Amino acid sequence: MANVVVVGAQWGDEGKGKIVDWLSERADVVARFQGGHNAGHTLVIDGTVYKLHALPSGVVRGGKLSVIGNGVVLDPWHLLKEIDTIRAQGVEITPETLMIAENTPLILPFHGELDRAREAQNAVAKIGTTGRGIGPAYEDKVGRRVIRVADLGDDATLELRVDRALVHHNALRAGLGLEAIDRDALIASLREIAPEILRYAAPVWKVLQDARRQGRRILFEGAQGSLLDIDFGTYPYVTSSNVISGQAATGTGVGPGAIGFVLGIVKAYTTRVGEGPFPTELLDEDGDRLGTRGHEFGTTTGRKRRCGWFDACLVRQTCATSGVNGIALTKLDVLDGFETLKICVGYELDGQRLDFLPTAADAQARCRPIYEEMPGWSASTEGARSWADLPAEAIKYVRRVEELIECPVAMLSTSPEREDTILVTDPFTR
Repeated sequence: MANVVVVGAQWGDEGKGKIVDWLSERADVVARFQGGHNAGHTLVIDGTVYKLHALPSGVVRGGKLSVIGNGVVLDPWHLLKEIDTIRAQGVEITPETLMIAENTPLILPFHGELDRAREAQNAVAKIGTTGRGIGPAYEDKVGRRVIRVADLGDDATLELRVDRALVHHNALRAGLGLEAIDRDALIASLREIAPEILRYAAPVWKVLQDARRQGRRILFEGAQGSLLDIDFGTYPYVTSSNVISGQAATGTGVGPGAIGFVLGIVKAYTTRVGEGPFPTELLDEDGDRLGTRGHEFGTTTGRKRRCGWFDACLVRQTCATSGVNGIALTKLDVLDGFETLKICVGYELDGQRLDFLPTAADAQARCRPIYEEMPGWSASTEGARSWADLPAEAIKYVRRVEELIECPVAMLSTSPEREDTILVTDPFTR
């Protein structure tokens, strides 16, 4: 049986929540491997809507083990609130069903304050951060001054870690005109929350190793999208972690050999939240129509998403950097009723044709899409569960996407309902 990694292959918001939930029913363990509560997954199960940010999607499925890996940065206060919210919806969460890696870095209140202060003062070019402290927490991790879950278990270590962090942060806050951090209040709040967090702490790398030896299926769940990857995304308008599939190994403590199948989640058109280049963005009626039909508002931020035609160049690029074995194509039904559809097959940059998005930010901003047009379809694809249910033109569109991105469709999603899915290849058993 193959262990499966799920990654977004665009700028996030590709519909990972439904696909991860669909796969989690077949998995034994679901592991988050990067990002923080800036991620947003919406699950619809038997008419009940669950909105998850820090918790792995597997928590809403009984009998599954959900783990938060060391590649995640975790706001402990937000986590406990989210647990309470999900419990209020009738979901049981215990240390037997949820585990947090002991070496998971913590997002503290001053990380969010710093995030928001810098974004407010960044007059040159706003990044579009959610302001939740994700970036500053990752900075502290790399700077060897972050507080990790295991540090909550020893008062002396906790005080030492806090003091080290405050040497850096108080100097930084002074430059931004912010008050110094109240050391004693911070330590007191961490001590108060420690017992609740530590009850979920575990050596996740060992838990996953044991699960593999027992032949249990593991689903590695990513957040955001590959075009927001800190190395391979549209830098600097990116998140602060690696989003591509290789992070599944380092973000949970398993070797790369543990990954058997990489499933890229791809929307049938393109969306983006926040700042940054977007070659196929539509600022017309077609863009508004995609946004309205697709209900394109961020789960985490509530911000309206920018919408555009499908960009085959970008998806081919992300499929390559993540080693995608197959894609789950989502929201095909949003394209119902368009007389003509366009797919970006290349870019024009300073008189030259490119088949990839260049690395330099100024070059990305100057890229102009080269489109291929295809006929649309008038019949509905919503709720289709077999190829026979799809209009011929919709099938041609899907097949052309496969050709252009050089990657096959493994799953096709035709509505937010989990059963409205056409399965071509089961990632767990291929």
